[in-house]
Amino acid sequence: MLNQNVVSSSNLGHCFEPVWREIHAKLQRRARHLCKGDIHRADELLSDTALKVHLYLQHSPERVQNLAGFLFLALNHAFLDFVRSQRREGRVIDPDSDLDSAPVHAHAGGAPTPEQQLSLKQQLAWMDTALAGLKPQQQLLFKLKFEEDLSYSQIASLLGINEALARKRVELLRKSLRKRMER
Repeated sequence: MLNQNVVSSSNLGHCFEPVWREIHAKLQRRARHLCKGDIHRADELLSDTALKVHLYLQHSPERVQNLAGFLFLALNHAFLDFVRSQRREGRVIDPDSDLDSAPVHAHAGGAPTPEQQLSLKQQLAWMDTALAGLKPQQQLLFKLKFEEDLSYSQIASLLGINEALARKRVELLRKSLRKRMER
């Protein structure tokens, strides 16, 4: 059983890391169970959980009496958020569309049509504009992840942060870029 199960609100920020380390394996098993064995999705879920709890503790540490239990609760909530977002995507994206249909593969072997080339050029221009509008830290993160194709652990090491935070920052960067591309 956890020796830091109940802590004072003034110690919560300082005891997050030891409690996290102590119950990480159990949280990881729970995340993998919730994600039906999808290791990558479970890791994303753990990253979301760590970030949400850390941010919550910065604003309302006095409300948490049992940090370990709170981490499991946050994990469940992060999973429910994921499920809800998947349902929303399912309503927007038609899962029954036939991606193996002839029209899709008709151009697969050949060069892109002029319309496709124009569309790609426009997308690249939009992407350049979106990247130019990012903060310097976000541009660095983009370079490390998408240009240099570094792993989350390598990015975390270079930026002096933990891997969970590196994953979350990349996720937030993706969301920011999507919003900028939609404009």
